[in-house]
Amino acid sequence: MGGDRFSAFPAETLRFLAGIDRNNDKQWFETNRDLYEASYVAAGRDFVEAVGPRLRAISPGVQYEARVNGSLSRINRDIRFSRDKRPYKNHLDIWFWHGGKKGWDCPGFYLRLTPQTVFLGSGMHMFEGAMLECFRQAVLAESSGRALVAAIEKVTAAGPYDIGEASRKSVPRGYDATHERARFFLHEGLHAGLELPAAEATTAGFAELALKHFSATWPIGQWLLDEVVE
Repeated sequence: MGGDRFSAFPAETLRFLAGIDRNNDKQWFETNRDLYEASYVAAGRDFVEAVGPRLRAISPGVQYEARVNGSLSRINRDIRFSRDKRPYKNHLDIWFWHGGKKGWDCPGFYLRLTPQTVFLGSGMHMFEGAMLECFRQAVLAESSGRALVAAIEKVTAAGPYDIGEASRKSVPRGYDATHERARFFLHEGLHAGLELPAAEATTAGFAELALKHFSATWPIGQWLLDEVVE
């Protein structure tokens, strides 16, 4: 297919994901390895090659690698410390990141394709270590705090995007629960995105649709780059 000609994922991608969801074992995977290589690896690589260069018009510093363990997640699950011993993921994750090396410690653009849904968005799902305190201080500071509110308003005005990750039930100790931006103290990550039916990913023009949603949600990612990430 090639990144320059990518428009949408083939229907076989959803067929493979549905199959590995129902038959999560090595025998089924090896029997369907050719389907995996064509519909998961090759199609995912084509998506990255098509979308990655164009994302740099939205955020010039974005990074990507069109390979497994680059922008494409491995299908193998890490089951060493998990009670769930299924060996394979039932979804395809694609990540475009910022920073010198691939990781989750900077904001980026993400896609998750499951047999039923496709998620598209940008931001950071978890602040690690000192970055959580940096985020809270940026919420408190008047200039950066107002810029955060403006970024979120811009995103929510652009479409029906969900704003996450408000994972705390209460404001952390030492912070004012009556502060005008106190709701953000409940966040331990910050991202914006939406969920669509999986069939959208196999519809012609999906690459353009993904870019549209990446662009619309990026004000939050840009705020994180400007105010939180060192």
